[in-house]
Amino acid sequence: MSTGCLAVVGAGQAGLQVATTLRTLGYDGRVVLVGAEPGLPYQRPPLSKGYLAGTIGADELALRDPSYLAEQGVELLPGRRVVDAALAGSGGVLRLDDGTDLGFDGLALTTGATARQLPVPGAGLPGVLGLRSVADAEHLRAGLADAADVVVVGGGFVGLEVAATARSQGKRVCVVETADRLLARVVAAPFSAHVRSWHEARGTTVLTGTSVTRLTGTDRVTGVTLGDGRTRPADLVVTGVGAVPLTGLATTLGLEDDRGIVTDAAGRTSHPRVVAAGDCTVQPHPHRPGRRLGIESVNNAVEQATAAAAVLLGQDPAPRGIPWFWSNQGDLKLQLAGISDGYDEHVVRGDSDRGAGRLSVLYYRRGRLIAADVAGHPRDFNAARDALARGLTIDPIAAQDAGVPLKSLVSADVPVA
Repeated sequence: MSTGCLAVVGAGQAGLQVATTLRTLGYDGRVVLVGAEPGLPYQRPPLSKGYLAGTIGADELALRDPSYLAEQGVELLPGRRVVDAALAGSGGVLRLDDGTDLGFDGLALTTGATARQLPVPGAGLPGVLGLRSVADAEHLRAGLADAADVVVVGGGFVGLEVAATARSQGKRVCVVETADRLLARVVAAPFSAHVRSWHEARGTTVLTGTSVTRLTGTDRVTGVTLGDGRTRPADLVVTGVGAVPLTGLATTLGLEDDRGIVTDAAGRTSHPRVVAAGDCTVQPHPHRPGRRLGIESVNNAVEQATAAAAVLLGQDPAPRGIPWFWSNQGDLKLQLAGISDGYDEHVVRGDSDRGAGRLSVLYYRRGRLIAADVAGHPRDFNAARDALARGLTIDPIAAQDAGVPLKSLVSADVPVA
């Protein structure tokens, strides 16, 4: 069916980017953006930081105001869920939860992800909260106001951001991580140690290599039982144990799913009229042929969505840039460039003593720079990101001297061992 309509399901960063890019690329048909949450598309990164701390208001979260969407001719349907979908002929149809049908010529899935649930008894008690949406952040902010003992289960970026916010408010904070170090899936051990030292120096208790077996309480949570039998007091538990891509609609449409909607870097799915972008996707691994990975970041959402909009219009997408990510944990500023997974060598620059000072970790594969993690040294980050973007590298031996500006070491050649 031909309706002169392109539909976008998921009104987050990626969904809004698809919708507005369609206009930028010259599409003049109907653009409909369907969002399950009420209100305007909003930023998620501040939820665990400024919004949680109360320094950023709800009105400051909006990615675009209503007048901009009206000017762009983007029809936003907030608070609407897609309950069924089908592809037929040259298009398809979405059935919304209010009973209306929305026909489309092309479809973009930007459904995001949902917080993974903690699979232990007591996880449903009041006072046990995750953080994925603005509604979650509001509940968490209200909980923090009355809490004295906060336990964060999960030592990933969001959990550590929440821990830093809670500690800045004078709460007793304990971070419990099953792995033997913080951020173990994404950074090397020296960077993990640097982050841990920063949090511990400010009074946060960090327990690694420690599981949670039960959350205790009757009317609300009162404690967290650990794998060794100890119990930590808690009147607020924050679960940060990862996210699960929302792929139900993709499955309904028969798209390939591998713990995320399978796409290429430009958002192409297994169906020619459907693209996908953002946290709901997995894409080819840049260093490990045949493998896929999900990239949860604003940068990926924007770039993949921009490319997906071009694909939806039958245009050639612009080349993707280098993935990058940031995390502000109090005054600890972390910046990551590239994908370090698959590295075979890393180089450490800086001082990780008690979380003070700067630290940069450069990652190499077969002698060539593939990523960098940087704490408190924006010049190192900019130099590494620029080198990666230009397909250049940095001499790993010379880079060990923190007194030498990293920018001066950028080279097109891979040093000979």
